Amino acid sequence: MNRLLCMALLVAIGLGANAMAATVKVKDIARVAGVRENQLTGYGLVFGLSGSGDSSRNRATVQSVANTLRNFGVNVSDQDVASRNVAAVIVTAKLPAFAEPGQLIDVQVASSGDARSLTGGTLMLTPLRAADGRLYAMAQGALSVGGYQFEGMTASLQRNHPTVGWIPSGGSIEQASPLQMDSDGRSLAIVLNEPDFTNATRIAEAIRSMGEIRSARADHAGKVSVQFDVPPDDLVALIARLENLTLEQQRKARVVVNERTGTVVAGGDVRLGRVSVSHGGLKVEIRTEFKVSQPDGVYYRPGSGIASVVTPSTRIDAEEGVAPLVQVPEGASVADLISALRTARLSTRDVIAVLQSIKTAGALDGELVIQ
Repeated sequence: MNRLLCMALLVAIGLGANAMAATVKVKDIARVAGVRENQLTGYGLVFGLSGSGDSSRNRATVQSVANTLRNFGVNVSDQDVASRNVAAVIVTAKLPAFAEPGQLIDVQVASSGDARSLTGGTLMLTPLRAADGRLYAMAQGALSVGGYQFEGMTASLQRNHPTVGWIPSGGSIEQASPLQMDSDGRSLAIVLNEPDFTNATRIAEAIRSMGEIRSARADHAGKVSVQFDVPPDDLVALIARLENLTLEQQRKARVVVNERTGTVVAGGDVRLGRVSVSHGGLKVEIRTEFKVSQPDGVYYRPGSGIASVVTPSTRIDAEEGVAPLVQVPEGASVADLISALRTARLSTRDVIAVLQSIKTAGALDGELVIQ
């Protein structure tokens, strides 16, 4: 039993040491300059809707349908098109870095008219262009809509947004991505996903530990410049080794608060100064009762100007609860504070208000982000 206990303690100590000295790879926090996605967009039509498409009031859809039919040799005028089985949509996608013709990408479709739902629709062949106006992909396929809408004479039922859908692998790359690595063969740049002077310096130090590098220095908090002695024979293999270098990441002390959902997320390294929190609530209750006052004891005939009267009676009660006092010692974490506030039965909204006040008081060692 003692032997098993010792082994368990050694494992726990090892896990704790690993947690304290957690490392990340360069590719987890940075990328090679020039390697990024491009946005694609296009205008198309979704056919096959069961009466839930655009109405005839949307003249752009009517004209688009007429133009499409003319391309197939069917000559019709705009007045001849009156179908709610078609919807005009905006199609968007992301062009990956180093994309080659024939590669498939996901496509998002969103209604641009007054369609009620895109459920069951199929996107017709749609060209997708980048900001330079050039065509890079074509999209087509059946939509996957994560919602629905049903309507009756006096009621309707809707879940999520039925006017937005996806086409998995619905786009085909027709032209290679114009973006390439910003490298002249003798140098390249590493761009941090989140600029930080400490992380940029540590990346430069890790790169200098490679024997094939002439120099590596941090230009600023978001960029590291790398120089080679001679142009590498295999630049891709060199970058693969470079991006797999490990370093200890400097994380920012940050607390993220979402007031809409009442969510509080804090990093484990966020600490608090010595602080006392007193939070009380005032409860006010207003009640109004309506009483009927009518003549009593004497009979009055109609038309005599005497009738029953409704008189309101309002009562206001105010109750101020005892403000709970919560004391937090120096160096406590946000999790310790929230646990103490929960013990005092404070709601999530109250916890958020307390965190804002603690930040204003200067007792929160970190950044408070309110979404």
